Amino acid sequence: MIDIIGVRFKKVGKIYFFDPGDMEIEKETPVIVETVRGVEYGFTEIGRRPEPEEHVIQPLKKVIRIATEEDTNQRETNRQKEQEAFAICMEKIKTRGLDMKLIEVSLTFDQNKIIFYFTSDGRVDFRELVKELAAIFRIRIELRQIGVRDEAKILNGIGICGRTLCCATFLGEFQPVSIKMAKEQSLSLNPTKISGICGRLMCCLKYEEDTYEYLNRDLPGIGDIIRTPDGDGEVLTVNVLRQIVKAAVRRRSSDVINVGFYSVREIKILSKAVTPDNAQ
Repeated sequence: MIDIIGVRFKKVGKIYFFDPGDMEIEKETPVIVETVRGVEYGFTEIGRRPEPEEHVIQPLKKVIRIATEEDTNQRETNRQKEQEAFAICMEKIKTRGLDMKLIEVSLTFDQNKIIFYFTSDGRVDFRELVKELAAIFRIRIELRQIGVRDEAKILNGIGICGRTLCCATFLGEFQPVSIKMAKEQSLSLNPTKISGICGRLMCCLKYEEDTYEYLNRDLPGIGDIIRTPDGDGEVLTVNVLRQIVKAAVRRRSSDVINVGFYSVREIKILSKAVTPDNAQ
């Protein structure tokens, strides 16, 4: 076991582990730490606690200090400089006619580097822009192209559910989302209904995926042939949450076909329907 603290540098950013040394650091304490980007100001999301060494990426950087009032003032000064840099960069992009959308500007706490985040539909030759910005700010300049999911996380907005975006509210990291998750949950496959404002599949498709995988485990699919207490029949619809299937069943010793509802506990799957997914 090794003692760690978890630090966030953005409100809904990823949590990074640091070595607190001899300092007793509680949750929500502002700290100054060294990162791959340079010295940064962050907030403790996880107070000091032991963590298994296999969960920690070594070497673990140490916390430099608990942030002072002077550090907090410096952070506010940096926020103002970021706003100024954003306006300047926007003007330069417009002047040069570059096909890029500036999203955010981030200045490291030690003011050694300034990062400009942007989106673009393709590759952008921004070498001359970097030179011009370096001449203006006289520090290291980095232009970083990000994806549409990251753009939504930074800018925030309102989803089709009427709530603020999950990625900008509480999701520290993006989880892989696939169309299979929508199928598992019997959702419409219309892209406009299962896509977020970023244009990608909604992150919330992931939330109930494990539950639906569990519920679908013993359920037949539409078109499957099943055995019921009334005879063999073909599945017409499936209610995943109620664990009930609707089937057209040929009554035993009769040519009459009736439609009935059956619990998953009283049926047996005899054969699967031929679909593009299981066709040979």
